[in-house]
Amino acid sequence: MQVLLHKIPEKYLDRLNEPDNGHIKKALKGLEKEPPEGDIKPIVGQPGHFRLTIGSYRALFRFENDHIFITHLDPRGQVYSKKNRGGKR
Repeated sequence: MQVLLHKIPEKYLDRLNEPDNGHIKKALKGLEKEPPEGDIKPIVGQPGHFRLTIGSYRALFRFENDHIFITHLDPRGQVYSKKNRGGKR
């Protein structure tokens, strides 16, 4: 599977410092393996949506055909509140 990032998480990742950026990119590469690697759990109340824990960061994603689509990437305390704003990120 191929991991694709929405433009907002991609910009956020580019702005992070090098250690965090590298750590997150390595974790996202783990999603490409069969089966996907990492601390992955379904999001309650959001069928087909999952979260990946990467240290103090969370990546929210869904599977689409042969792709994993990263929709949100933020620190743990912020990712869910931004997600629930109805996509106004």
